[in-house]
Amino acid sequence: MNTYLITGATGYIGSMLVKHIKETDEKADITALVRSRVKAEKVLPHNVQIAEADLTGREKLATLNLDCDYLIHCASVTASAKMLSHPVEVTESIVNTTQNILEFARQCKIKSMVYLSSMEVYGSIECPAGHRATEYEASRGTVELLASRSCYPLGKRMAENICYAYFKEYNVPVKIARLAQTFGEGVPASDKRVFAQFARAVKEGRDIVLHTQGRSMGNYCGIHDAISGIMAILEKGADGEAYNIVNEANTMTIRQMAEFAADKMAGGRIHVKYDIADDDRYGYAADTALRLSGEKLMALGWKPQEDMGNMYSQLIKEME
Repeated sequence: MNTYLITGATGYIGSMLVKHIKETDEKADITALVRSRVKAEKVLPHNVQIAEADLTGREKLATLNLDCDYLIHCASVTASAKMLSHPVEVTESIVNTTQNILEFARQCKIKSMVYLSSMEVYGSIECPAGHRATEYEASRGTVELLASRSCYPLGKRMAENICYAYFKEYNVPVKIARLAQTFGEGVPASDKRVFAQFARAVKEGRDIVLHTQGRSMGNYCGIHDAISGIMAILEKGADGEAYNIVNEANTMTIRQMAEFAADKMAGGRIHVKYDIADDDRYGYAADTALRLSGEKLMALGWKPQEDMGNMYSQLIKEME
């Protein structure tokens, strides 16, 4: 019997991972490590064990007496508004939590671990048409040091380095998954990211309003493809290595995605309009021309299946 420990299991990707594992391996023993037992009991299958803890405190984690073969560390803040308003707490939740989980992994002598990072570690980077950024180019992009919103990409970079340090010094079998923006089935109704805003506009028949010029390049992946990618990295990935999880066919600018939603998903019944502020009140990441490569993960046998139309169809159906 395989035993799994999944942090952040009440979040979008964490909860979908739990459900996937239970559906594909009925005998799997899963412990969900969460901040709120009440929330976990509402969103997770009944046959999942729940452990409640604040992962920023290593002492509490040590008292839980947990054990596992496989560990997937999903816990992280993802709301841009919180990155602007509480950058100290966001940094703590990324960096301290990751080190605490890695220390736990070292003590447990796990078989494999995946840390969920983000494409934001690439920062602002130029990828001319025809070029895609590989995992080895993350250091090439720039991140503004003196900006509150940078707590997230810089925190993720530091967390990745901590993962590598634990691999090199303690042989912790950790792999890093750099996720493109992921959506489809199961997105929470409260999600405020642009793809969810676009889907609501389609559903409600109202125009899409952009608060930027929409020039930033977006890299996307369907939720089911992302889950299968994480599992492929867990089972087949090389220790100490990073892997992009992206469907290269879904790379497009924010403007192109808005136009896709208006034209293809809404059948041209709505339009794209612009309302651009003079400051960064919306907390959007800096524009980037990043085009991610998925070649390294595909070399493990993974192949994405969900195109943008599939992803939006799932998302809009969830809103019914």
